[in-house]
Amino acid sequence: MTETPARRREVSGGMNGPILVGVMPGQHPSVVEQAAVVAGGTRLPLVFAYADVTVYPVDGTTGGPAAPIDPDGVDGDSRNAIEALKRTIADQLSGLDFQWSITPLAGEPARALAREAEAIGASMIVVGTREHRLTAALKDATAGSVARHLSHRQNRPVLVVPVNPRVPNDDDDE
Repeated sequence: MTETPARRREVSGGMNGPILVGVMPGQHPSVVEQAAVVAGGTRLPLVFAYADVTVYPVDGTTGGPAAPIDPDGVDGDSRNAIEALKRTIADQLSGLDFQWSITPLAGEPARALAREAEAIGASMIVVGTREHRLTAALKDATAGSVARHLSHRQNRPVLVVPVNPRVPNDDDDE
């Protein structure tokens, strides 16, 4: 496989592509905060991405044309989610000097993030863990976590930000 200049990544361990950050409505602010810490240290731009599972990529790309899985579903939900995320991220990064953007993705989040990371030559992917709730445990058991899928299927670093970590105490059985 030959590399094209636009997608070439430094092999020496340096990071030169943007940092891709998986975001979703209602997400814990620590994910954006930690991505900002990494971006501040590397001076790389942040690309926030929201993967809408209610649409699928028509042409196999993430940001290209998408079609709803349910054509009778509610239109505009993804646009509303992107606008709300844009406002939330802008508030969180207020006063900081970062170059950032947000992009909608289509389909299953881990695959959509992996495709986007490859497309933009991302230096790393940042995602958060799920909160410790029964619904999150059920989702993890049935579909697996985005962080787990990415960490096993990527050739780039994946930073997993713990959200509301459960720290075991001495009384917990391991």
